[in-house]
Amino acid sequence: MVSKKNKLSIVQQCRLLKVSRSSIYHRVAPPSDDDLKLMQLIDQIHLSRPYLGVRRITDSLCDSGEATNHKRVYRLMKQMGIQAIYPKPNTSKKHPKNKIYPYLLRGLTINQPNHVWATDITYVPMSSGFVYLTVIMDWYSRKVLSWRVSNSMDSQFCVDALEEAIHHYGKPAIFNSDQGSQFTSDIFTQVLKENDIRISMDGKAAWRDNVFVERLWRSIKYEEIYLNAYDSVTEAKAGIKAWLNFYNEERKHQTLGTTPSLMYDNLSGQLAA
Repeated sequence: MVSKKNKLSIVQQCRLLKVSRSSIYHRVAPPSDDDLKLMQLIDQIHLSRPYLGVRRITDSLCDSGEATNHKRVYRLMKQMGIQAIYPKPNTSKKHPKNKIYPYLLRGLTINQPNHVWATDITYVPMSSGFVYLTVIMDWYSRKVLSWRVSNSMDSQFCVDALEEAIHHYGKPAIFNSDQGSQFTSDIFTQVLKENDIRISMDGKAAWRDNVFVERLWRSIKYEEIYLNAYDSVTEAKAGIKAWLNFYNEERKHQTLGTTPSLMYDNLSGQLAA
């Protein structure tokens, strides 16, 4: 048994036991109840005012009676995968294998289904813990074509959602996402390339480039997620599935004047005919 209390170093213990050093890692403790509560409050503030940074979110929390500091808020925001939205120079170093593609939607008229699809990831709080949700949305009709829930922000659950959407609905001419590592990864962009789909990516920190998915996050969180403290991932999936079915099939979109499914299916049928 490898232990830090042993007089030998971790490396020496692994060598003697003939186990890989990389297989021995520190187990991160799950977030405390206080952290989970604070994460949900941070999510609500970020959703309503995405331009607020760590210090202003900290100020807002303190003003509402939450005892916290900017270091803790920064740590939790990093864990949630969110950051302030504001114009700034690109000082981060991109992974050399992760190509960033230009934004193709500026000035583009999108007047039919499957012209442009979009995607994003959001944080979903539960009564104990949290998960991440991704969707594939048809830009024209606002229909959610597929979705996945994961307990980590890896690329695979995004790939699974993309492949399911292509399997059931064909393929779009253009696919738009942000510059997140999940969407710039080789396994994700390879699916797009294999299907001859043009790749479009939002400008850095330009959330308005993907505004329709951002609006979906606001709706599902205030109408479903914040109202239900899911006790398990299974319960979270069931609640999200029920709401997305309602959104697609029953909830009339204010701008479109009809449901996303009717908007998508009716025009898709006309184009096929």
